[in-house]
Amino acid sequence: MNDNDETALRALLGRLEQEHRDLDAAIEALAASPGSDLIQVQRLKKRKLVLRDKIRQIEDQITPDIIA
Repeated sequence: MNDNDETALRALLGRLEQEHRDLDAAIEALAASPGSDLIQVQRLKKRKLVLRDKIRQIEDQITPDIIA
């Protein structure tokens, strides 16, 4: 992986982490509001899990496995 690829991956990682934090805040706000839409909360939680998986995948690409 060259430096440009790593820079692009780190930028993408930052955006995904920010979106993950934003979803977390949105989920908390929806769950705390009376009469919240439970289906919407579940959809946001599912999206958050998908983002977490993408974040881990990108982190694995940036940090190569080291065989001891």
